[in-house]
Amino acid sequence: MTDIDEALDWQGQPVCCDSCAHRELLALGRCQLRRACVHDRYARRIDRFFYWNRELANQYLAHPYFEVRAIAAKFADVFHLPPLLQDADETVRFSALLRLPRKYLLKMRHDPDREVRIRVAYRLEGTDLLEMRADPDYYVRLVVARRLPFESLHLLLHDADREVRLMVAKRIGMEWLKTLAADSDADVRLEAARRLNGEALLALLRDPDWRVRYEVASRGEAERVLPLIDDEDELVREIARSRIKGEELGPVNTDFASALQGEGHEC
Repeated sequence: MTDIDEALDWQGQPVCCDSCAHRELLALGRCQLRRACVHDRYARRIDRFFYWNRELANQYLAHPYFEVRAIAAKFADVFHLPPLLQDADETVRFSALLRLPRKYLLKMRHDPDREVRIRVAYRLEGTDLLEMRADPDYYVRLVVARRLPFESLHLLLHDADREVRLMVAKRIGMEWLKTLAADSDADVRLEAARRLNGEALLALLRDPDWRVRYEVASRGEAERVLPLIDDEDELVREIARSRIKGEELGPVNTDFASALQGEGHEC
C-alpha cells in the first residue's frame, strides 16, 4: 500500500466514515474517502473538503492538527481569523495573515518565526518596512532591502550582511554610492563601481579587487586610467592600454572571469 492509497488521520489511525460527524455529506458527494476528508492527514484532501464545504471551516479553527487549522483559515470567515495570529504553529499564523488586512501584518513584524517575518516583509510596503530593517535574520533584511523606498535605503548602508549591502548598492541613490564604494566587501564595491561615473569611479583606481579596477579602466576617462597599464592583472592591463590607444575591446564578464581565476585558470 502506498501513501496515496492510505486513509489515515493525523494520529496515524484509519479514517472511519461511519463514526464521522459529517457522514451525511458522503451521500451528497461533498466528501470522499481518500479524496476529500477533513480527518485525513494529507493536506490536499483536507483542502478539498473545505473547498466543497466552506461553511464548516469555522468549526475547525481550533482543531489539534495544525494542517486542519491552517487550511480552515483559508475558508473561514475572516472575522474568526485574528486569534490564529497567536497560534503555536507558524503555518497557521501565516495562513491567517494572508487574508487579514494591513493592521494585522504590522503586528506580526516581530513574529518569532523567520518564515512568517519573511512573508510579512513581502506583503508590506513603504515605511511599514522600516521597523524590520534591524531584523535578526539576514534574509528578512534582504527582503526589506529589495522593497524599502529609495529614500530609506541609506539606513541599511552598514548592514552586517554583505548580501543586504549588495542589494542596497543595486538600488540606492547615486548620492550614497560613495559610501558603498568603500565597503569592506569586494562584491559590494564592484556593484557600486558599476553605477559610478567620473571622479567617483576614478577614486577606485587602486582598489584591491581586480574587477573593480577593470571597471575603472573600462569606463574612466582614458587619460586618467594611465596608472592601470602596468596593473598586476592581465585583463586590467589590456583594457587600460586599449583605452589609451583609443582601441575598442569587447566587454569582459568579470564575474565569470573571477570564477575562473578562483579555480586557478588564467584569463
